[in-house]
Amino acid sequence: MLKSFAISIAAVLQGIGFPLRPQPGSTIAAGVDRLHFFLTGLTLIFTFGIFSAIFYFAVRYRRRSPDEVPPPTPEYLWLELSWTIIPTLIVAFVFVWASSLYFQNSRPPNASMEIFVVGKQWMWHLQHPEGPREIDELHVPVGVPVKLTMTSEDAIHDFYIPAFRVKKDVLPGRYTSIWFEARETGTFHFFCAQYCGAEHSAMIGWVYVMEPNDYAAWLAGGARGESMVQTGEKLFTQYGCNTCHAPDNTGHGPSLLGLYGHPQKLQDGRTLMVDESFVRQAITNPNSMPIPGFTPVMPSFQGQLTEDQILQLIAYVKSLGIQQRKNP
Repeated sequence: MLKSFAISIAAVLQGIGFPLRPQPGSTIAAGVDRLHFFLTGLTLIFTFGIFSAIFYFAVRYRRRSPDEVPPPTPEYLWLELSWTIIPTLIVAFVFVWASSLYFQNSRPPNASMEIFVVGKQWMWHLQHPEGPREIDELHVPVGVPVKLTMTSEDAIHDFYIPAFRVKKDVLPGRYTSIWFEARETGTFHFFCAQYCGAEHSAMIGWVYVMEPNDYAAWLAGGARGESMVQTGEKLFTQYGCNTCHAPDNTGHGPSLLGLYGHPQKLQDGRTLMVDESFVRQAITNPNSMPIPGFTPVMPSFQGQLTEDQILQLIAYVKSLGIQQRKNP
């Protein structure tokens, strides 16, 4: 019933043409809007009720003469229980609804298309695994889940697509991610929603949502060059990583075949999942996660590799894990 109330508010505001927000352009936008309008309506109801009661009591029980003494105030247990239990139930309902929505929207579906985003003062650099790179533009197919893996080269940024109802801080030295699935073709604005310097307001761009066939044609017709995996493999050889991380575990470091996407036990007893953050940490600060059976002799590549190059190396390591699982 409460969700229906939220939908009704949204329909009324949309019907009268009140532009509170962009039209929803992704599959998760409708759920976010329902929660938003429910909270807005709930706030308005309590605001109106509380202020109406204040005005009514101020007039109804005002002191009419200096000698007037108000009668003793009786205690009503049912009233005190009501204004305690009812708000508690409402808050609990909102908590469960918002939490379920948060977990649903924070977990990209399996086999989502992954695109890598690097924020810089003051531009967005986006790269598709197949090779094409974009500046302040993002081309994606409609009806396909898209995961953005993001990091920053300098300050804290924030990647925000209002029509898709997705927004996430982009942090230096860490990876964050958001996902969306566009439900219609078109052009949608994205912004940096975290003040990051003098040209913050110019750090904007466009998402171009295309039909799958049009996207495939765009992908094939662009200046693709090498894929991220191919570039990462070259970097892997250029920096001598292949001499230590031999496939047969005969080098100074562990083999990377089948490593990505699996738990890895460290010498200090911790067990961590080998994901983007794990590989990045191993590249920039390898002594922080020593592998049992191997001497921690790997040098740090902090400052020697750009964030784009680290992402390309991660793409290559990820391909080794996939290759191993396919060919045990």
